[in-house]
Amino acid sequence: MQIIVDIGNTDAVFGLYTQATWQHIWRTPARPDESAASYEKRLRLWLLEANIPLSAVKTTVVSSVVPDLTPTMRAMLGELFSFEPIVVGPGVYPLLPLEILRPHEIGADLVANALAAHTRYRRNCVVVDFGTALTFTTVSGDGRILGVAIAPGLKTAIRSLFSNTAQLPEVPIDVPESALGQNTTHAIQAGVVLGYEGLVRSLLDHIRAELQGDCMAIATGGLSGRIPSLHSAFVDVVPSLTLEGIRLIGETVSATVSKL
Repeated sequence: MQIIVDIGNTDAVFGLYTQATWQHIWRTPARPDESAASYEKRLRLWLLEANIPLSAVKTTVVSSVVPDLTPTMRAMLGELFSFEPIVVGPGVYPLLPLEILRPHEIGADLVANALAAHTRYRRNCVVVDFGTALTFTTVSGDGRILGVAIAPGLKTAIRSLFSNTAQLPEVPIDVPESALGQNTTHAIQAGVVLGYEGLVRSLLDHIRAELQGDCMAIATGGLSGRIPSLHSAFVDVVPSLTLEGIRLIGETVSATVSKL
């Protein structure tokens, strides 16, 4: 039984993996100022509600794009389970079956996305991750990360409008019935939500053009299902793909260490 932790800029996602499936996925705000004890209390409660004893957890793996929160989560997991977690980062990348572009710059979540996609499909593919940022990570069929494109995420774009304009409200991420907004809420939804459909399709076209058309697209991330009309652009929508990649990194590291 494994606990996999994906610390993003907005949320920390905890996945409980056993018997070849994700039994539970829990989400909580990622707050660098929150104590290890607070996160431990939350995780203990989740495991208690799932009737999972601490002794059943044999591996923990952490991926983080929030450096200030990484030591807190690492210490919490080490104290709770009495063994050190595997931390995804440049130190473990040489063990992976990937050629990683700028290992000290690329986000750990993007490496996880690339590994999960490469392991699952074994061909040119681009992973579109709908999170705080909207990221496009392209990996070749032979396991080379070819490049990344990054744009503001849906919530980030809407919050930016809300924060930087005096009269525009923060609105829910819903697809409007028309691109001709008849009120402020629908106008923002038309511009941002429908606009993002065009952004995603356009970037996918650019990526495929550079790869002579040979590139499949996979969607992941907490907001991957919020624009249903985009689903036709992807061969698969896998919300847990990042967690799967982090788990695979942990398995690779554990297997290498066991051979030493």
